[in-house]
Amino acid sequence: MAVTRGRKEITLKGQTLRIGAGAAWWGDRVEPAALSAEKGDLDYLCFETMAEATISAAQVRTRRDPSFQGYDTYLEDRMRAVLPACMRRGTRIVSNQGWINPDAAARRVAELLREAGYLGVKIAAVNGSLIADRVLSLTDRILENGEPTATLAPNLISAEAYLGAEPLVQALRDGAQIVISGRVADPSIFMAPMMYEFGWDPLDHERLGRGSGLGHLMECGAQVTGGYFSDPGFKEVPDPWNLGFPIAEVTADGNAVLTKVAGTGGAVNLRTVKEQMLYEVHDPANYLTPDVVVDFTTAQIEEVAPDRVRVTGITGKPRPPTLKVSIGCTEGFIGEDMFFYAGPGALRRAQLAKRVLEERFRIVNLQAEDVRIDFLGMNAIHGGATSANAPEPYELAVRVAARTRTREEAAKVGREVDGMAVSGIGHTGKRVPHQDRTREVIGVWSSVVSRDQVPASINYFES
Repeated sequence: MAVTRGRKEITLKGQTLRIGAGAAWWGDRVEPAALSAEKGDLDYLCFETMAEATISAAQVRTRRDPSFQGYDTYLEDRMRAVLPACMRRGTRIVSNQGWINPDAAARRVAELLREAGYLGVKIAAVNGSLIADRVLSLTDRILENGEPTATLAPNLISAEAYLGAEPLVQALRDGAQIVISGRVADPSIFMAPMMYEFGWDPLDHERLGRGSGLGHLMECGAQVTGGYFSDPGFKEVPDPWNLGFPIAEVTADGNAVLTKVAGTGGAVNLRTVKEQMLYEVHDPANYLTPDVVVDFTTAQIEEVAPDRVRVTGITGKPRPPTLKVSIGCTEGFIGEDMFFYAGPGALRRAQLAKRVLEERFRIVNLQAEDVRIDFLGMNAIHGGATSANAPEPYELAVRVAARTRTREEAAKVGREVDGMAVSGIGHTGKRVPHQDRTREVIGVWSSVVSRDQVPASINYFES
């Protein structure tokens, strides 16, 4: 069947644009997105699936597995779940699930559409964020330590600039019903529909400040609807097993009401919105994005009905002249394993086990930059700040980890932990290691690049 967009274009000032969040990270749940696609009456459904280290991890996998296509490994699951409702209702999709290969992701979505009988759907792949081949010539200093970025050359495996909303807007303007990108700033994914539908100027920092602020509220999905919020006895959330993903009802001035599908679990209230507004914001008056500098200090937040919060008054300042760049580098390996003790005396047995392992690591000449032996249930979180008078746990796990330069050295951790099964302390509980106990470490460094040095490009596909 041929598909045309079912919902008319939103062009009149005062009309409301309904934008839904479909994911907050790569491992997010699929079911809430499918429910929003079916029952959310959405104009747009936006998926944000990239963390800071996503591209570096994808590059590492590509080196190890040439068959890896380079896009979100849950792309098919998500698209199969939402495409029927989105096609039927005319909901457009904007997503950064392209990771390091937006073209391949777009081709796969076209195949899924054809398999389902949806023909003639235009899909855009937004490229340009990957700059590993020239990042050292475009950047100067590492933001975290002030060192020259050239010092990263021996271990560099990836670099990507954070693009803004403009190429996504261009793809929508060119008629794409589904837009798939690589690295784009999280709020930009949600703001692009606002810019396109309401005709906002890319330099209108007042409206873009509001739009990017709303994008920030939406980008972490259920965090604004009660996810990562509940604390029994202090902050209660109804039916937290059935959290709905947020929906923003946006007007042309950039103000909005945040809500969710009726009947879902979770909550949208002043507290959930305030927590997400400040989440990962270094300076609420100067939240840097590629599109605008957002100022949250002027925001007005008001509960207007159950699970409906109006957000108004966010402002903005002119966008920065540079784009942030994330640079991924190999930084050795980690070897990790654990074993367990329970019952009276669990702590003293764990303490002796720690001494045994420390001595055995010396015997096998473990070459490690750092070694940690923590007691889960006792000091694994607070470390040296743990009170000397902390109550002794009835059961605990001993977690052992070492950071090394080579995989061979990292493997010594698991070998010595295996020895605790029969050459360790009484009542040692040892699990059978079915998983790989060594992993490569990817360090992520930051720099900035002039925005005119990172042009975006768009390729189009059709189902």
